Amino acid sequence: MTILPTHQRVARVSRIAVITIALISFTLPVTAYAITTATQVQSPDNATIEQRNRAIIEAAFEKWRGGTYVFGDLLAPDVVWTIHGSGPVAGTYRNQKDFIEQASLPLTSRLATPVVPEVRDIFADGDTIIIRFDGSATATSGAPYRNQFVWIFQMKDGLVVKAEAFLDLVAYQQVVDNNAPRSQ
Repeated sequence: MTILPTHQRVARVSRIAVITIALISFTLPVTAYAITTATQVQSPDNATIEQRNRAIIEAAFEKWRGGTYVFGDLLAPDVVWTIHGSGPVAGTYRNQKDFIEQASLPLTSRLATPVVPEVRDIFADGDTIIIRFDGSATATSGAPYRNQFVWIFQMKDGLVVKAEAFLDLVAYQQVVDNNAPRSQ
């Protein structure tokens, strides 16, 4: 066994380190290119799903803005809808019927006019759609109701299967607490 002087051992280790770094430098761009190419191959399907889901939501909000009730056709019967925040309406509803009866009707029954959405942004990423919108209506007392919403939908086969809602729950609760339900 030959023992090299220290400066030769360091030089040899340095050469090995330089060669290793050079090899890594050459393989990283190839790996990044391969990952990018694989992602691009999957993108057309993802883009198609995004376009379809976005079109469904845009059409639903346009109908809703025109006064048409859209939620029966938009929500899956077993939708899981979570309203974030604190207050009586905050929580998770495990199907369309519970969400409508326990979260939507307490508000809408106390409005003289339907909520009119004004969409600010819609973002799509695969099966996820994010809608940021303002809503306005008139309560049964004549007072204005205004709120800002962010809804995050997970779509499957053209229906919302999971929803998360962020809104001003104080404004919601004020309408519920201070307005009589419409007479049927």
